[in-house]
Amino acid sequence: MRTTITCKMCRRLGMSICGREKCALKRKPYPPGIHGKSFRRGLSEFGQQLKEKQKVKFLYGLRETQFRNYIDKAVAQRAIPSGEAIIRNLEMRLDNIIYRLGFAPTRAGARQMVNHGHILVNEKRVNIPSYKLKMGDAVVIRPGSLQKGVFMNLAMTIKKYAPPEWLELDKTSYAGKVIAYPSTDALIRSYNLSSIVEYYSR
Repeated sequence: MRTTITCKMCRRLGMSICGREKCALKRKPYPPGIHGKSFRRGLSEFGQQLKEKQKVKFLYGLRETQFRNYIDKAVAQRAIPSGEAIIRNLEMRLDNIIYRLGFAPTRAGARQMVNHGHILVNEKRVNIPSYKLKMGDAVVIRPGSLQKGVFMNLAMTIKKYAPPEWLELDKTSYAGKVIAYPSTDALIRSYNLSSIVEYYSR
């Protein structure tokens, strides 16, 4: 069963992970609960590791087993640093790329689009959100799906949208292409990835 991201989780973790424009964290930038605004207990090392793990896991909408697999694979490979490998593999998920292209307002919405068969990868329908893309792969919204309500306002939504530099977006045909590896520097700086690796190496 997939975890539903709520604004309460955003407030508990101290960052917006729900993707909603009106996230409650903006109005109440403190933990939920009766003592949330005034209570400031320092986290133990384990508590900090857990918090960092939860941030990334919930941001990408993963179950615990899924996230653990990403960590294990990143640590096992030796080609690039573990932190970079974690982020790169998460960013190359199909649901994340649909979100990054601006086709969905949230990763959860992108996941639904993929689940419902609205997305083609290299001209073939793929309905697996975790499907890993590679450089050169092309994605497009299935022409037969464009009349669905979920895409009703897409033309206006992406009109002024600029995707990350590692993605190419055709706003006329609602297509995208992976033209480089994800730029992970900014994302790596946002999270303590070494802390996450340490959490799972206990």
